Amino acid sequence: MSVIQTIRNRYGKIAGGVIAISLIGFIVQDALNGSLRNWFSGHDSNVMKVNGTKIDPKDYQIRLKEYETLYGMFNKNRPLDDQTRAQMNEQVVQMVVYETVVGDQCDKLGIQTSDDEKKELIYGENADQLVRQFQIEGQQIFVNGQTGQFDPQMIKQFEEAITKDPQKYDPNGKLKEQWQMVKSYVLRTSRINKFNALFAGSVYTPLYFLKRNVTDQGAMASIKYIKVPYSAIADNDIKVTDDDIKEYLKKHSAAYQTDQPTRTIEYVSFDIIPSSADTSRQIESLNQIKDDFTAAKDNKSFVNSKSEDGNAYTEMYLNKRTFMSRYADSISGLPVGTVYGPYFENGGYKLSKVVDRKTFPDSVKLRHILVKTKERSNEVMDSTAASMKIDSAIAAINSGAKWDSIVAVYSQDEGSNKKGGEYWFTLQQKPGIAKEFGDFVFDGKTGDKKKVKVSNDNYSGYHYIEILEQKTIEPAIQLATITKPLSPSDSTNNAIYGKANEFAGKNTNGADFDASIKKLNYDKRVGDNIKVTSFTITGLGPSREIIKWAFSHKVGEISSVFQLSGQRYVVAKLTGIEEKGTPAITATNRPMLEQKVREEKKAEQIIKKYTGSLESIASASNQQVQQSDSVALSGYIPGLGFEPKVVGYTFCQTFQPNTVSPGIKGQGGVYFISVLKRENTPSDPNMMQMQMAQQRYQIESQSRNAISQMLQQSVIKRADVKYNAENF
Repeated sequence: MSVIQTIRNRYGKIAGGVIAISLIGFIVQDALNGSLRNWFSGHDSNVMKVNGTKIDPKDYQIRLKEYETLYGMFNKNRPLDDQTRAQMNEQVVQMVVYETVVGDQCDKLGIQTSDDEKKELIYGENADQLVRQFQIEGQQIFVNGQTGQFDPQMIKQFEEAITKDPQKYDPNGKLKEQWQMVKSYVLRTSRINKFNALFAGSVYTPLYFLKRNVTDQGAMASIKYIKVPYSAIADNDIKVTDDDIKEYLKKHSAAYQTDQPTRTIEYVSFDIIPSSADTSRQIESLNQIKDDFTAAKDNKSFVNSKSEDGNAYTEMYLNKRTFMSRYADSISGLPVGTVYGPYFENGGYKLSKVVDRKTFPDSVKLRHILVKTKERSNEVMDSTAASMKIDSAIAAINSGAKWDSIVAVYSQDEGSNKKGGEYWFTLQQKPGIAKEFGDFVFDGKTGDKKKVKVSNDNYSGYHYIEILEQKTIEPAIQLATITKPLSPSDSTNNAIYGKANEFAGKNTNGADFDASIKKLNYDKRVGDNIKVTSFTITGLGPSREIIKWAFSHKVGEISSVFQLSGQRYVVAKLTGIEEKGTPAITATNRPMLEQKVREEKKAEQIIKKYTGSLESIASASNQQVQQSDSVALSGYIPGLGFEPKVVGYTFCQTFQPNTVSPGIKGQGGVYFISVLKRENTPSDPNMMQMQMAQQRYQIESQSRNAISQMLQQSVIKRADVKYNAENF
């Protein structure tokens, strides 16, 4: 005890100081990694700054969540793949910029959405289309079952149901969240839609333009021409300097302006693909269970316990039309109980067992009446009462009543009521139909009628069914299939990663990177025009981490190993940086710019070199005089292609017929033309009025449809946006 006391007396203050320093260290470290990071490090956590307005990551995530909700709603909650998610991110970035800029303009112009308008957008007869189309599991829920039309009263009923009894109607709160997302999106974008409508509503086509347009449609000309291709002068005879390219860029700056900074990379991809050992492993695993599969009595349980592709056992029957496999002939001829395989198909090795063989129609037309006793877990009608009700419908039909009228009165199947209860079902759809229903219509014969009781997770009740028609009755087989996807094992994955990591570790500069690729005979690929807002790179797919790296490093630097979508490892070199505005001359764009300058210089030489009649130019240039008799103002010339400058000369009224034009620089060479004749079919005054009306409708409709996209592109292009690549 005295020893402990001595330590306290002598070293207490020192120990207290050490503890205090340690605590401060922990606090600072946590701050730098947490919410106080910005305050300590000056780091900007915003996603971007639009005309001075900072966009918080939370706001960005809200927008992204809205897009994901809308995608899921209209795609039956199909999972988002990486490619779709990347495209969605890019759309959200563009939309955030547009909304921010237009929001400021709406504030200045006084464009608002009143409370009454907001109410109408969500709860009114003229509700927004997204509200009208709000879906649950692919079904629009605000459609009145009797009228088949949108019913705003059902919105209030829906909100009351998920609010008052969420445990029954919305146990996980997902519906309420989706509905709130849709409402938020509709209300927030209402001002944007008004802004867009201002421009769309301003579209107008002047009368003189319509007259000219209709008149020009009747214009036709015949020309003779000579084309002297650029290849007539060898590339080596044309010298292109840096000053030439700079002058060309200056002259054509509008065509090469970039709205955002861009990056260019070169990269090597180490694809994660299965090895021969992985193939052997899957084949062996199937061979080990083949005998057990043959002997199995419960095929469903066996397949569901052994198959690894995520697809459960199905009772579907396949005929020669629907058995889409290269092994169909081999499998179809096997006796019931025989197992075929292993065989490779659709990315995996399989064993298939012939479970049953029957003769079925390929498709069935029927009509039916449905009286429900249960809708999912909700009681609809007592079973006895439902049975009596369907019996009453059957009695009425037997007494001569029309099916259509009985269906309208008795049937509770909204999907077929408007069609007199009729359906077409294919053999492929049989497993998705209530078993008792499907067995009757596919096992029965045309003309058969039957009262059928069904019970499943979706609904229960009574059907009265009549088989109207059966098509293509032929043999079909039922299969049980076990699949083992061929995928890389952990050892294969590790080996490929080791290869990529070794390459990155040994090649830390641009020269070594290029030399090693050449030595190892790797395939070096290029990713160009990578924008700070991009989420994909052509050839690589979703690759946001590489994009973030490219915008934080210097030309010539080599990346560490990136893993993309579990499919490949990538090592990249940054080869080009382009800032917003006119691009600099780089190794990447120089070849293209050189070619443009070279063509201009060739055109100048050709124009100076050849003069005189078409015949003399043809003789001097070793080209032929050709003729086109159907030149219209569309810009396309038969035999010549799209050459708008040639068309312009052809119909220029100051260019006299039977004279030779100066050299015209075109797409593939220099043209010399002579107009033989111009014609313009006069229009009947009444017909012209009709054509002008059609032209006005077409032009203005196209303009209104295109204006939203054009407006968004224009607004984003002119906005002052500073992106923080690392925060996306």
